Amino acid sequence: MKRMKTSCDDEIDRRNKEMPLNEKFAKLLCELEHCSTDEQRQKIEEMNEQMEEMGEEEFKSVFTTELFDSLNKMIEEKTLSWRNAILLVKHVGYCQTLKCFYDFAFKDSFLSNRFQEMIIEEKMMIEEKDEKLLVDLCECYLLLNGWPSSEMSSIIVPCLLKVALKREENEESQKEVEMALLALGNIEFYNVLKELYLNEITEIIEYHQKHHNLTQLAYQSAWQFLTGRLYFDHSLEHAIVNEVHFEREAIRELEELAKWMNWKKKEEEMSKKEANEVNIIKRWLQALGIFFRLFRLWNEEIAELIGSIAHVYRAARENNKEISYWCIFSLRNAAENGEIKIEDLLNGGAIEVVLEEIHRYTLNKNIKCHSLDFFLSASVRLNKKMDSEADKPERKMTKKKVFEKLEEEGYEDTITSFHELFGFFSTQFYYQLSLNISDYFVNV
Repeated sequence: MKRMKTSCDDEIDRRNKEMPLNEKFAKLLCELEHCSTDEQRQKIEEMNEQMEEMGEEEFKSVFTTELFDSLNKMIEEKTLSWRNAILLVKHVGYCQTLKCFYDFAFKDSFLSNRFQEMIIEEKMMIEEKDEKLLVDLCECYLLLNGWPSSEMSSIIVPCLLKVALKREENEESQKEVEMALLALGNIEFYNVLKELYLNEITEIIEYHQKHHNLTQLAYQSAWQFLTGRLYFDHSLEHAIVNEVHFEREAIRELEELAKWMNWKKKEEEMSKKEANEVNIIKRWLQALGIFFRLFRLWNEEIAELIGSIAHVYRAARENNKEISYWCIFSLRNAAENGEIKIEDLLNGGAIEVVLEEIHRYTLNKNIKCHSLDFFLSASVRLNKKMDSEADKPERKMTKKKVFEKLEEEGYEDTITSFHELFGFFSTQFYYQLSLNISDYFVNV
């Protein structure tokens, strides 16, 4: 006979709804070790849903080294099954990686050591090897620790690329491919031997370009993994730019993603699908920021790529501060790169966009600082003495165009109004802004 709901039950429901997400999560976590395996799975699915709603600060307050250590203890004491532990931990890594929450909590935990030992043991097995378990362990480890050792890379990278090379078109296979590539894309600027990945990752990218078999997140993650390797190996640049056409693909993906977004919505009003698409755009912008910092091979698509970033900035600036920040960050890096022409910044609309940001009454000191550094870099480059006499007429024309644009927008008065803040901004970041106000002006 079904029990009638009482006013006491209603009060409990009300309190549960009002409870902060981190407290709800902690409550479910405490209940896990007293549940059956099936009950654990139900609670973990509820915990995974809660993770997706957490903001960065809330997320980091929950997923501490102590939490991962307590999960490790539960596994050790067999009060949490391996299958359920992986279901929970993989989703922690998925959320953290997709939302770009950088944290060292897992890396410093006993659970990280346990995963590492199990990956090595599983790889060494000749008979009765559990390939699915090995993949799960590799994904969990890499999603939460983007700094694998050479030994771990030599196991994890080929293992996950094997999954990412799957061509089946069913939903389950597509999800497996996406998770494997997302994990690989999480490897930070770390030297991975080229022979471990180059043929496979370029094959994955080229196959998608012909058959469109990857999700947008999986495709972006493949690029994130490949472009991240530029940090240690500039010989990759020819393949990235001329063979698999990074700039062309980044332009197309950014425009496709931005086209369907309802940018009038505030971040907190977005659906889960919309929030995930915003996260993919953010990941593209971060990858572009790194690419602009590292690349040395100029080509004519750069101005169009800068134009795509400018378009995203204008669409997002009113309601999405994070996207605005990463747009300005990537444009700042483009201005610092001497291989990118100032004309590319001008023709792509970067100078107008950063001028617009400089004029905005925003309290975001990070965006303001990157904006100031953009103009500092552009001005220093335009004002420096030329080595080649042949380039002087072109340089003079570019300087004149930039000067006129800045003068038209009242740039000098705006920069002057920021002068007293240069010193403060310089103490907030890893790079130093010049305290000499004349360095921010273009001299014609």
